[in-house]
Amino acid sequence: MSRSVLKFTRLSPTKARLIAKEIQGMNAELALAALEFMPNKAAKTLYKCVVSALANGSLEAKDAEITSCRVDKGPVLRRWRPRARGRATKVRKPTSNIIVEVSEFKGDK
Repeated sequence: MSRSVLKFTRLSPTKARLIAKEIQGMNAELALAALEFMPNKAAKTLYKCVVSALANGSLEAKDAEITSCRVDKGPVLRRWRPRARGRATKVRKPTSNIIVEVSEFKGDK
């Protein structure tokens, strides 16, 4: 089993988890094909993580399976935006930590 970890990426963990749940347990080749045509920012980032996990284990995409795809919450960048009458409101810029684990495909599903 090989894994890839991407930390502190400027991506909302809530939005990234929606994509991560879709590819978890899939064949890596099918997951990469699906991620390539999704219009989300999270899909492009997860695509790179899956490719990296495959390269770390020196596995082929057709022979591998995504065993775990986890998106954890990272630190939040807090910024301020000026508003009317001299006030300011908070702007939260969330970050994510992405962990993708890939293993050799065994058996049919």
